[in-house]
Amino acid sequence: MNGLTRKQSSGPVGPPPPEAASPEARLKGHLGHLTPEEQSAFEHFKELCAKKGFYTPHTVDGKASHDEGTLIRYLRARKFNPQEAYIQFKDTEIWRKENELDALYENIDIQEYQAMRQFYPQWTGRTDKRGIPIYVYEIGKLDQKKISAYASAKSKSKIKSPKLRLFALYENLTRCVMPLCSSVPGRSNPETPVDQSNNIIDISKVGLKQFWNLRSHMQEASTLATAHYPEILDRIFIIGAPSFFPIVWGWVKKWFDPITTSKIFILAQNDVLPTLSSFIEVDNIPRKYGGKLDFEYGKLPNLDPDIRQHLRIESTRDAETLFLASPVRWVDAGESGEDGGMTALSVGTLDGKQHQERVAVLHALPTRVATHSTNFQNQRTETIMRPSMPATSKSQAARQSGPVLNGNAAPQDGAPFLDQAPSESHLVSNGDVPHQSLPTIMQPAPATDLGTASPHDQPVPGSGPLQHPVTNGGLPEGKPQNVSLPPPLIDMERTKTDFFTPPSDPLEVKQLH
Repeated sequence: MNGLTRKQSSGPVGPPPPEAASPEARLKGHLGHLTPEEQSAFEHFKELCAKKGFYTPHTVDGKASHDEGTLIRYLRARKFNPQEAYIQFKDTEIWRKENELDALYENIDIQEYQAMRQFYPQWTGRTDKRGIPIYVYEIGKLDQKKISAYASAKSKSKIKSPKLRLFALYENLTRCVMPLCSSVPGRSNPETPVDQSNNIIDISKVGLKQFWNLRSHMQEASTLATAHYPEILDRIFIIGAPSFFPIVWGWVKKWFDPITTSKIFILAQNDVLPTLSSFIEVDNIPRKYGGKLDFEYGKLPNLDPDIRQHLRIESTRDAETLFLASPVRWVDAGESGEDGGMTALSVGTLDGKQHQERVAVLHALPTRVATHSTNFQNQRTETIMRPSMPATSKSQAARQSGPVLNGNAAPQDGAPFLDQAPSESHLVSNGDVPHQSLPTIMQPAPATDLGTASPHDQPVPGSGPLQHPVTNGGLPEGKPQNVSLPPPLIDMERTKTDFFTPPSDPLEVKQLH
């Protein structure tokens, strides 16, 4: 910042007030902590949405079409004005249906999804003191030529428009990361779902020309997210602002609504660690910003030990990398959900064929709030991966800086990608699966030092292929032999927006057992 003042920047220079970091401040306007007036407005909003046909309340015969954690965000974004919240909610529902957003997450090409991660904020694998996930976005590492090449390349995703691919990342935040963070045992206020994220935006070593070249890339994502993913930002901390930032801020503040703009804080160098540490434990702050976390932008998330302690990564090939770097959604681990677990499914497409693989199970959940899911109710076949055989001593994964597969470290630049078939796959017909093909999901997680556990340095079971970066947008030879599934549900009705709780659909689970 070097002396940049509030007047010079015309923006929120300096840290937020100390009370902003308190759990009480975060809980205002959230479920379980509404005032009587806010609760009344919430009921009015739901009635209005139901009357207009955009929301179906919970009934004896079925679940609500949307969870309340989704609905309350629209009301918060419009300062608890039911009519204004309804207009934004209606516009979003129409936009989602027209652009087939529910189908997008199920049909995006996994390789394209992984490549796209390099151009947008990335989850560190950690949360702040209130349980909110922390994302980092290093603008200086963005290359406009690579972004343009990615945008202009022919897409293999079975989606309406390649321009929509970036919203798969927002869907991952709301369908995977937020439910995971909400379900971590021991977090404060478990009755209130995690429905926001904290973002550290690093603009150090970025010149004015680079900002100018990237403005369209950043504006498109920011504008649409503000309109259709309201209130998912808790705070944005801008670090490393150069002296010309007042010029840039003049563009940036127009991309957000006033409420979002009020959450952006431009930190001077000497304010970075004190401010971040008031919101985030030092162990969860990246070393680059004065903390102790080994995390580097462009690499896989360094998963929180508290999460990893209750997470059982499947022994199937590359399950951990798929869990951390592919589209993932949650379903109940047990048919009735009585075991309090959730199953993580890696979804998307591989070489034009539907992909769906169980990659993890989360146990010992503190709360359960079921939501509706119909994406795969009519599906009758599915690929189930056989667990890899124990690795030999020569090929056993060692402690290295990235996921270790086939005895080799993953490449340091970018995310790894799929390039060869699993050891064996089996056709599931009407929910029947050969018993020996299923991983044993109730086995305890391998013993590990939870104080240092990380996908960067822990052994990865089995020997898999995720180690080749994208080359000209094509998959390397050797493709996973997934079972052909029914055509994607293109004209599906809008049935859910799962921002903090797992879908609860026994039919999905029956296909996995």
